[in-house]
Amino acid sequence: MPTDKRQRQKQGRQERLEAERLAVARGRRNRAIRNAVIFAVVVVAAAFIISRTGSKDSSSSGTPAGCPPTNGSAKRTLNFTDAPKQCLKKGAKYQAVLTTSQGRVVVVLDTKRTPKTTNDFVALSRWKYYDGTNLFRTEKDTGIIQGGSPHTQSNADAGPGFVIPDEGGTFTSADYGPGTLAMARTANPNSATGQFFLLSGTGGRYLGDKSKVGAGAGTYVVFGKVKGGLDVLKRISALDTGSGKPPPSKMPVIKKVQIVQT
Repeated sequence: MPTDKRQRQKQGRQERLEAERLAVARGRRNRAIRNAVIFAVVVVAAAFIISRTGSKDSSSSGTPAGCPPTNGSAKRTLNFTDAPKQCLKKGAKYQAVLTTSQGRVVVVLDTKRTPKTTNDFVALSRWKYYDGTNLFRTEKDTGIIQGGSPHTQSNADAGPGFVIPDEGGTFTSADYGPGTLAMARTANPNSATGQFFLLSGTGGRYLGDKSKVGAGAGTYVVFGKVKGGLDVLKRISALDTGSGKPPPSKMPVIKKVQIVQT
């Protein structure tokens, strides 16, 4: 028979083994709980990211244009699924007031010759599409001042999600005089988006001259004429660096565009 001492040693070993077994079990259980918590956190975080991404993609995919509020309360919107419907009041006249970092420019919009173009410009302006955008191209010689690119602040901007059809027929050199407001576009017909340009002087008349431009002469749709602020346009076009590159020496900014119905 084992002695009391041996019995106590054997019992001690058993107790230590049991303690080690319990410690291992607790470690496994704690690791399992920790892993479960980490997994839950990851799942929640992933769900949050996916939901945020989904809402962003939904927003960037565009919203129906419709007719924006006329009182300036519209939420700024840059992407649309389609062009706005006819929002102009029949028989009404419209002016666009461009508040820029160089001063204010008032443009009378043409609702007779170019009603669709004017309608789209008015709708985008009321959606605050142009607010806070750069006049990224200034040319002193031609007088061209180009803007209307909220996504990229450059002529590479894809636009609001729709194109504007050409209208008004062919324009002449006389149409591209000082104070002209016209749509920018590519060489392809019906390719204008939201970009536009203003002319500060007579240098832009070449745009209507086939001997200088070729078949593309007169295709830039003119839809407005400056009523006040031509001096502001001259200051803006004078920001040309003279390097032959469009970016101005000091970037002029359109702070906001307000549409006034008269």
